[in-house]
Amino acid sequence: MDLFDVCAQKMRDSEMSEVSVKQFERLYRTWQEGNNGQIPESEVEPLTNLPKLVRIENQAERKEALKAFEKTAFLKLNGGLGTSMGLDGPKSLLPVRRHKAIQRSFLDIILGQLTTVRERQNVRLPLTLMNSFSTSKQTLNKIREKRNFKQDGVPLEIMQHIEPKIDCKTGKPAEYKADPKLEWCPPGHGDVFSTMWESNLLDILLEQGFEFLFISNSDNLGARPSSTAAGAFAQSGSSFMLEAARRTKADRKGGHIVKNAKTSSLLLREMSQVSSEDMDSACDIERHPFFNTNNIWVRIKDLRDLLEKNGGILPLPVILNEKNVNPADSSTEKVIQLETAMGAAASLFDNASCIEVSRARFLPVKTTNDLLIMRSDRFHLTDAYEMEDGDYNLPHIDLDSRFYKNISDFEERFPYGVPSLAAARSVDIRGDWTFGQNVKFFANAVLEDEGRASYVPNGSFVGPCGIESDKWM
Repeated sequence: MDLFDVCAQKMRDSEMSEVSVKQFERLYRTWQEGNNGQIPESEVEPLTNLPKLVRIENQAERKEALKAFEKTAFLKLNGGLGTSMGLDGPKSLLPVRRHKAIQRSFLDIILGQLTTVRERQNVRLPLTLMNSFSTSKQTLNKIREKRNFKQDGVPLEIMQHIEPKIDCKTGKPAEYKADPKLEWCPPGHGDVFSTMWESNLLDILLEQGFEFLFISNSDNLGARPSSTAAGAFAQSGSSFMLEAARRTKADRKGGHIVKNAKTSSLLLREMSQVSSEDMDSACDIERHPFFNTNNIWVRIKDLRDLLEKNGGILPLPVILNEKNVNPADSSTEKVIQLETAMGAAASLFDNASCIEVSRARFLPVKTTNDLLIMRSDRFHLTDAYEMEDGDYNLPHIDLDSRFYKNISDFEERFPYGVPSLAAARSVDIRGDWTFGQNVKFFANAVLEDEGRASYVPNGSFVGPCGIESDKWM
């Protein structure tokens, strides 16, 4: 029996749709043929100059932008459980910060942004979530509690696919009897396209007069609804537009946007697609200055037509991720996860474009390091549910993963809330520290590992030399 047929049988036995089976077959066959998905430096050119998303001052342009915004729908990728932070429920339900004495989660902020924009700009702006089987029930239950959020005619959710992890040694579906759920994985966020096709979402939006779709991650609090961005996309004439931001040293090991040296088409290159020989060039933020924020704009009809042409499955580059079948246990079997990236669809549109946006539109929370910043006094959550900072030049945070990686450990060590970051350039916490009230970090703050559980007293200042003494010299 062909190895893929073994995988397909497992998917059908688990009542997976034929679209998901066919999508996985394309990924599997590509891997089976020895295509490692790498994009060599010799085959790309740097993308060095982009038009910027600028504030609209002209009344006529503002009017055109609002017209585009009225025809825009909103889609959030919401399938993550936040397992990297030790969560066992939807990451979007994690409290991010307080607003008027109430804890607000990612989902609260997303819905707050949408309802505010709907009221202030008189637009429909429907929301669809791409949920997973793990996030659907809890997320929808939470939305039903929101009296101010109403939506008719457009589905509130579409369901992402899952696929089998592949045993590296045999090419067969991985087995893990201790927890069979860990035998499965999502196919990457490029799955959003076949999911939209299978759910008929694009046709529904077109029938209701929508022309543009804005797609972003639910854990990116900067991906707020924007009539300015909608107007820029409409005026570009593009079928597909990526929002890109300038890389900093903190971004040098992340995916970046380049051009195909032969065709000049846009390419999204993830670090898993870079060989060791090309790694220095790929990490050079002067050579490759832009990264993909995963904020994507598409013309709904053009995407629908491309999907129809390809039977509902876009020929996106395959990304190989080698992991353990149980990510939390490095002694378990090595597996391959076959994935695609949403932004890689830019290479499939001749008129795809890219626009430079500020860091205000890229505020992701992937780890507790990011969460510390979001909960700190660097940000203010406005009445429009927008996360505002002065310059978005945020400090670098490095918390000791032994004691702060999981959210329960993180919360335990910040019982009074996180310290002030207003005067901090960076924070490096080594060891097991618990923080009292009104602690303030400044400059390049460091706390060394004392080899035991330690405490930062109330009102302390923590800087390059650790906790400042309260004694006179």
